[in-house]
Amino acid sequence: MQLDQALPTFIAESRELLEDMENALLVAEQAEDKTEIVNAVFRAAHTIKGSAGLFGLDDIVAFTHVAESVLDRVRGGQLIIAGELVSLLLSCCDHINALINGVEAGQLEMDEGLRPQGAQLAEALSVYLAAPVEEPDEEPARAQDNSGASASDAGMWHLSLRFDREVLRNGMDPLSFIRYLGTLGEIVGILSLHDALPPEAEMDPECNYLGYEIAFRSSADQASIEGVFDFVTDYCQLRILPPQSPPRVYRDMMQRLPAHADRLRHMLVGCGTIGAGDLSFADERPATSTDVGVAAASKCPAQPETADPSALRQRPGKEHVQESRSIRVDADKLDQLINLVGELIIAGASASLVARRARASDLQEAMSKVSSLVEDVRDSALQLRMVKIGATFNRFQRIVHDVSRDLGKEIALVIDGEDTELDKTVIEKIGDPLTHLVRNAMDHGIEPAEVRLASGKPARGTVSLNAYHDSGSIVIAVSDDGGGLKRDRILAKAIERGLVEPSQHLEDDEIYKLIFEPDFSTADQVSNLSGRGVGMDVVKRNITALRGTVGVQTTEGTGTTITVRLPLTLAIIDGFLVEVGKSVFAIPLDMIEECVAYSAEPGHDYTNLRGQVLPFVRLRELFNAEGEPPRRENIVVLKHAGKKAGLVVDRLLGEFQTVIKPLGKMFSGVRCISGSTILGSGEVALILDVPALVQQAGRSEAGTSNLAA
Repeated sequence: MQLDQALPTFIAESRELLEDMENALLVAEQAEDKTEIVNAVFRAAHTIKGSAGLFGLDDIVAFTHVAESVLDRVRGGQLIIAGELVSLLLSCCDHINALINGVEAGQLEMDEGLRPQGAQLAEALSVYLAAPVEEPDEEPARAQDNSGASASDAGMWHLSLRFDREVLRNGMDPLSFIRYLGTLGEIVGILSLHDALPPEAEMDPECNYLGYEIAFRSSADQASIEGVFDFVTDYCQLRILPPQSPPRVYRDMMQRLPAHADRLRHMLVGCGTIGAGDLSFADERPATSTDVGVAAASKCPAQPETADPSALRQRPGKEHVQESRSIRVDADKLDQLINLVGELIIAGASASLVARRARASDLQEAMSKVSSLVEDVRDSALQLRMVKIGATFNRFQRIVHDVSRDLGKEIALVIDGEDTELDKTVIEKIGDPLTHLVRNAMDHGIEPAEVRLASGKPARGTVSLNAYHDSGSIVIAVSDDGGGLKRDRILAKAIERGLVEPSQHLEDDEIYKLIFEPDFSTADQVSNLSGRGVGMDVVKRNITALRGTVGVQTTEGTGTTITVRLPLTLAIIDGFLVEVGKSVFAIPLDMIEECVAYSAEPGHDYTNLRGQVLPFVRLRELFNAEGEPPRRENIVVLKHAGKKAGLVVDRLLGEFQTVIKPLGKMFSGVRCISGSTILGSGEVALILDVPALVQQAGRSEAGTSNLAA
C-alpha cells in the first residue's frame, strides 16, 4: 500500500476528531466542570497534528500546533474557555477542515486562498499566547511539556518496538513514528536490532526487518507515549518500561536478546536508565507483567527471533476490543449489496411462484425456507445502512451557536431522540431541509429578548429537535417557543398574491401550509438569513422527493412545531398486495391497521368501524379501473400521523417483500403513487402513497374534493 492509500483513513479520522472538537467547544461554556471537555479538545487537536506530521502535511501541523498551544494554556488554568475564545477555536476547526478538504483534493500544500485566513486566525491565537500568565502566590508555575506534566518530573522510559514486516508496504514509515515520539521528550539512545535480516538475495526492499530498543526521557505519561503509535497500532508491537522499573526487568530483557546483550547493556548504562551494578545476573524471579507497563497491538509478529511473544502482549482495554470489532466500509459497497439483495428477493419470489404452479410440495417447502433466509439477509443488509440521527442533530449545535450570535439573540438547542436510527440515504438528504427549518425557527420564530421578557418568557429562546418512530415512519419535529405563526397575516398575504380567493374558506392547517408555497414570505425586512421566500418551498420539495410529508402545528404567542415524516428506508419494505380489476397494488405493511369486509350505505364515502366514522377511498374509482367490482369487496384500514382512512379494494393477496423501484419523471405527477415494485411473475405493481390516500379520504369526508377527478 502506498502512502496516498493511507490518506483516506487520516482524512476520515481527522474529520471525526474535528466534529468531536466542535461538539465539545459548543458545550464548554455551559459546563460546570470544563476539565474533561478541555482535555478532549486538546487530545483531538494533538492527534490531528501528530497524524498530519506522519504524512508530511506541514501546513496542518504548523497551524494546529498554534491552536494546541492555546489549548494547553487553557488546560493549565491560564486562560478561560468562553465567549470569543470558543468562537475563535470553532473558526480554527473550520480552517483545519478546509485544509483537510484540500488534502482530499490532492493539494498537499495549503491553497493560496486559505493563507490569509490561516494567518488571520494564527494572529488571533497569538494574542492569547502573548497574554501574561498570573503566577500562583504559593508556588511558581512549572514548565509543562505536551503531555501536561511538569518538566522536573521527566524520567527515563524504555521502549521495545517491533514493527510488522508489512508496515512499509501498508504506507507507514517506522522512522516517522520515532521522530514524532521525540516531540514528547528526548530520545537519549536507540539500538537497532537486525536479527531478522534475511540473506541479501532474499531481501524485499518493501519489507521491514529491524526492531528498536529506545531510551526515552520524558515527563509524559504512559497513555501519551502509547498514543504516538495509535495510527499504527495494528502493525506494531510495543512494550513500555516505565522509569524506576526493577533491575530484574532489564536483566530478563537482555536474556531474551542474547545477541545484543552487550550493546543493550552499554546503552542502558550510558543513558542512565539503570546503574552498571544493577545488571549483575543474580538468581531472581523472572519479571512479570505486574512489574512493568505493557502496551502492544499486533496482527502477526514481525521479528520472532528478537521478540518474546509473552513479553509483547495485546493492549488491554475495552476501547481496543471495540476497534478490532468494527471496520470501515465504502458506502457504495453497501448500496451495491442492497441492490443485489433486492434482485435476490425478486428472483426468490419468481421461484416460489414456479414452485406453487408446479404443485411440488417438496420444492414449495424448500422455497419457503429460502424465502425466510432471504428475509433475514434483507433485514441484516438494511441494518448495515441504518445510522443514528444524533450525528446529524449535533451539527446544528454549531448552526445555533453562530446564527444566534448573528441575530443578537440568546438561543439554546435541545436535542431528543438522537439514538433513533434511519437509513443513511435518508440521513444524507434530510440535512438541508432541517437546516432551513432550524434557521427559520431562529429568525422568524424566536422573538428578541426584550419582547420575550415583556410577554413573560425567559430571555433565552429554545429550539428543539426530536426524532422518534411511528407506524413504520420516522418523525422529526423542529419546535420553537417563539411567537408562533400569525394566521391572519399569512391569509392576507396569500390573498394579496392571488394564492387564495377572498371568499374561499380554509381550515387553519391549510392556511399554515401556505408558508410552503414558492416565494411566500411575510417578513417585513430581507435579512441574510430569510425574508426572500426561498427555503420553505425547497423544504417541502426535498421532503416530498423522499416520499415524506411535512405538517405544521402552531399556537400564536407560544411557538411552532414543524413535523417531518419520512420512510425508514428507500430500498426494501414489507408490503401487502391488493388487487383491483386486473391491477395489483402494494401498500407498506407498517401503515396498515387491519382489513375488514366492506360495508357502507350507498352513496356514502365512509363506514362505521366499531362506532367510529372511517372515511375511505374507492381505489377502483380513483384509478378508473375497468370491469365490475366483485360481489364482496374489502376495506384496508390505513393509519398515518394519528389519522385513519379506509381503502376499498377487490381482493387481498397477502404480504410481499417489496423492492422499491422509483418511478420515471413522466409519472412523477401521478397522485397517490409513491413507487413501483416487481412481482414474482415479472409484472409491475404500483406502491400506494398512504399519506396522500389518507389526505384524500379526509377531503372526501369534508366534501372538498372529488376522488373520481
